[in-house]
Amino acid sequence: MSYIATTLDNLVHQTAFFNLTVGNYVMIVVACVFLYLAIAKGFEPLLLTPIAFGMLLVNIYPDIMMHAADSANGVGGLLYYFYVLDEWAILPSLIFMGVGAMTDFGPLIANPKSFLLGAAAQFGIFAAYFGAIGLGFNDKAAAAISIIGGADGPTSIFLAGKLGQTALLGPIAVAAYSYMSLVPIIQPPIMKLMTTEKERKIKMGQLRPVSKLEKILFPIIVTIVVCMILPTTAPLVGMLMLGNLFRESGVVRQLTDTASNALMYIVVILLGTSVGATTSAEAFLNKETIFIVILGLVAFAFGTAAGVLFGKIMCKLTGGKVNPLIGSAGVSAVPMAARVSQKVGAEADPTNFLLMHAMGPNVAGVIGTAVAAGTFMAVFGVF
Repeated sequence: MSYIATTLDNLVHQTAFFNLTVGNYVMIVVACVFLYLAIAKGFEPLLLTPIAFGMLLVNIYPDIMMHAADSANGVGGLLYYFYVLDEWAILPSLIFMGVGAMTDFGPLIANPKSFLLGAAAQFGIFAAYFGAIGLGFNDKAAAAISIIGGADGPTSIFLAGKLGQTALLGPIAVAAYSYMSLVPIIQPPIMKLMTTEKERKIKMGQLRPVSKLEKILFPIIVTIVVCMILPTTAPLVGMLMLGNLFRESGVVRQLTDTASNALMYIVVILLGTSVGATTSAEAFLNKETIFIVILGLVAFAFGTAAGVLFGKIMCKLTGGKVNPLIGSAGVSAVPMAARVSQKVGAEADPTNFLLMHAMGPNVAGVIGTAVAAGTFMAVFGVF
């Protein structure tokens, strides 16, 4: 009888109820809120669902992220091995290849001035950098945090790993992906505040046709130019352009389909769950995390505002031919930011079609964020 009682007692005490902290329960609630936003509200479910579930798993069973060196048998937790692929910059680079294979760079090629709007939206990165310095983060930590201002999750993870800021990787990645998911909520009020109804109703002329040769040469030329100037951008810019070359060359349809579908979704699962699994209560519920989340929001808002402001300047210089709303798409959330530009423009005038015009700054923003990350790496002598 005592054997049965002892066995039952052991079983009961092996349950998570006896091992979790108050912080773990808080994070479980946060994970459930994220799942609700992803599933019920449709806030970028492709990213938010695996992130939220990884958050749920690690706060119920922390050993799922156990480092191999801390394990009695030398075998780490399941999500630890997923996370290693983040630290090695493998998953972020593969995400960029998938984005390149899925995205038409034609609007950017047809309107090269879009590069200026994409560059303007990167001011959010520098706002976050100096803000982080002001809050007491060291220079490398501030640089890793700053990429949140570009609303670019993969680049945030990539730079945090390269700069050795793995302790902050979880909060940085969750903040970046959260703000990417909340683009349809965060951006419209800023866009409407900074523009008049007349400006929002501006209709832009049809983009010129882009030849197949231009689309093939573009990723090759961008890779050569950008990577020669900043070789450290090669893992991101190189993979982005390789994926786009698959798409535009027309001779490797199987590679295009794999990069933009099966491989992309596999990588999203691995990256999302591993990012979510870095948010254990011990690592996430602290002062630094709160600062990072606030800085990310301020920087993202600042980047959106800077893009719209530069769009207003271009509107004036072109005699009203540029709708300032497309400047908000200069952040790196592809294609969500471009869709928001279209949505806000259509609210002012249902016949207004801004999506393709907004895709130019949107693609430029992806390249710009990668260049900003490469610049930080070059400044700190990291390769």
